[in-house]
Amino acid sequence: MVVFPNAKINIGLYVTSTLPNGYHTIETIMLPIGWSDILEIVPARGEQTTLTVTGRKVDCPLEKNLVFRAWQLMHDRFGIGAVDMYLHKIIPDGAGLGGGSADAAFTLMVLNDLFEIGLGKGALAELASSLGADCPFFIYNKPMLAEGIGERLTEVKMPEFGGYIVVVKPQRSVSTAQAYGHVEIASPPQKLSDMISSPVSLWKSTGIRNGFEQSVVTLLPEVEEIKRKLIDAGAIYTSMSGSGSAVYGLFTDDKKSQQAVRKFTDMSVYFSPLLFGTR
Repeated sequence: MVVFPNAKINIGLYVTSTLPNGYHTIETIMLPIGWSDILEIVPARGEQTTLTVTGRKVDCPLEKNLVFRAWQLMHDRFGIGAVDMYLHKIIPDGAGLGGGSADAAFTLMVLNDLFEIGLGKGALAELASSLGADCPFFIYNKPMLAEGIGERLTEVKMPEFGGYIVVVKPQRSVSTAQAYGHVEIASPPQKLSDMISSPVSLWKSTGIRNGFEQSVVTLLPEVEEIKRKLIDAGAIYTSMSGSGSAVYGLFTDDKKSQQAVRKFTDMSVYFSPLLFGTR
């Protein structure tokens, strides 16, 4: 079975408090985009589960890879058999795009189907939450307001938008720990799900922003430079995604969006039409 685990972007990201256990509460909108990895899972030829990773280099031992951990979780809970898993990495890591979380969530869904376990989305999302805070989002894979530590998800209505997205990942990254180390603790001026209902062209003036940007820019000035180039090219809204370091721009004009892509020949870039908020 072959699937295509996709990335996400964050529209607005506020770190609202620090919990006694060191975790942080957040408020953000997560939106799926088409930048995808490729994952194939088939019954094992041998007796042991295997994972073969190609594409972008993943510096992670097998037992810590989220795809393998997802299989291990399903094996421990439901006694599923061995499988051979092939993951081709396309989504950059260290980007704030949720690539690893998507891979884990899609692994759970494939194994659920392959072994006919019969779990619904709610049960899969609960399992996914034990693998990572972003993982449950990818079970639903639709625009969601995420609260708590990211595990409380509520579907949101997006304004109508039919345009283009350009995502740029600079060569350097910041770790999640670095990003949280100097993040601003602040709540949105009003409920983010209400703020998001305004037209995309008004999102910046409405105050929708990523609270990680200020601290990340001090470590990676190129993040601010990418935003400036996207705006100069005609983006109507730009933001860093997650805790960085990828930056995206939303465009209404195809020609301007393609011109923007050509500004970043030395970086990883994703470009695609983007449609949301329509029924």
